[in-house]
Amino acid sequence: MVDYYLQLFPQRPERKQVDANGLASLAETAHEKNLASNNHNSNGRPTTRRRNTWLAAGVIAAAVLIPIFSRRAPLSVHVATVERGPIRSLVSTNGKVEPLPLESFEAHSPIATVVKRLLVKEGDHVRKGQLLLQLDDANIRSQAEHAKSQMTAAQSDQTDVSTGGTHEEVLTLDALLTKARSERDAAQRSLDAYGRLQQQGAAAPGEVKQAEDRLRRAQADLTLLEQKQKARYSSPEIAKVNAQRSEAQAAYDAAEDALSKSSVRAPFDGIVYSLPVKQGAYVQAGDLLLQEADLTRVQVRLFVDEPDLGRLAAGQKVEVTWDALPGRSWNGLLSGVPATVKLRGARNVGEAICILDNRDLRLLPNINVGVTVVTAEHRGVLTLQRDALRIDDTKPYVYQVVDGHLHRREVEISLQNLTRVEITSGLPDNAVVALSADGSKPLSDGAQVKVVP
Repeated sequence: MVDYYLQLFPQRPERKQVDANGLASLAETAHEKNLASNNHNSNGRPTTRRRNTWLAAGVIAAAVLIPIFSRRAPLSVHVATVERGPIRSLVSTNGKVEPLPLESFEAHSPIATVVKRLLVKEGDHVRKGQLLLQLDDANIRSQAEHAKSQMTAAQSDQTDVSTGGTHEEVLTLDALLTKARSERDAAQRSLDAYGRLQQQGAAAPGEVKQAEDRLRRAQADLTLLEQKQKARYSSPEIAKVNAQRSEAQAAYDAAEDALSKSSVRAPFDGIVYSLPVKQGAYVQAGDLLLQEADLTRVQVRLFVDEPDLGRLAAGQKVEVTWDALPGRSWNGLLSGVPATVKLRGARNVGEAICILDNRDLRLLPNINVGVTVVTAEHRGVLTLQRDALRIDDTKPYVYQVVDGHLHRREVEISLQNLTRVEITSGLPDNAVVALSADGSKPLSDGAQVKVVP
């Protein structure tokens, strides 16, 4: 219509965009030009007809185009539908597979020595009591013999302390005590005799005094020997002997323990899952020799970021995946919540444990796995695509599409995850909600829309 109107007025030098008001102005301008042309035209009637024709055409064009240009084109929007179904709130993180502590075993070298025999390889299934590895134990045996001799000597010294000396010393002391008692008794009898003679006037006072001195000496000798018999060793000497006994016992026990660990046997049925040494290799004291575990059950250590720790609770469902086995998952329960937060790389995490059934032995120790904790789950509730939800002043709302127009609806929500959100009020079943408009145009309440795929 615009092109047709412009053809009616070929005297305009430029073609411009014309709105509804502009069309009216064009019609008015055309009328004025017709009047001016009529003043210069000597034939009045034909000019008047042409003027009226142009004027009528302009009015008709304006009447047709004004409604067209005043109407706004509807927004092309993509939509989502409110659906009833299940929704889960999840915590997604990573974890590490480990053997159960009570069902795993590590062997370490007790001393610096050489691996004499290696009877298994990594991945072997072993039975309880099976010999797995032997170390060169010549030095260990020598140390055990030396420790045993030291312990025997210490035990002898401790016996001497408890009995008052060696057997010979005890016999000698007993003989001296018998002699001392005899001398004391003889001195006592002599004093008694001199005492009676003195009363009769037959003994001088000097003789009585000599008898008393003899008795005192005999009693003193007897008392000294009795003290030797009861406490021959002082407290520091007794403590020293006891310490030597304890040290000798500890050295002997350590040598016996090292000797027993020089031959490594399986403590239970399981799998040798780590074997870092080779036959003939030299190992230092404390070096890891092998690791065995019953891997029919394993634990996963979860590393949960600090902001998500408050959502964890014992007994929550845990789903574990491993990139090496796509499509496979393992289910377990959270055994407890973290008691502290640790720094792991650049993350502050809490560590939690989940026990998994691994009877097919597909999960291997020390592998990294993906972990999803289901913190809450609702079924048969209204859910909506999460990117349809908007927040204004902390109040959630959506734009519902009704009869080709947008209507703002405030909603209440509950569970949400990365893709969907639960709607508890504000929308009916199967409500259609706008997601976004083509060209990133803003949505507004009351806007006319056209739904596009």
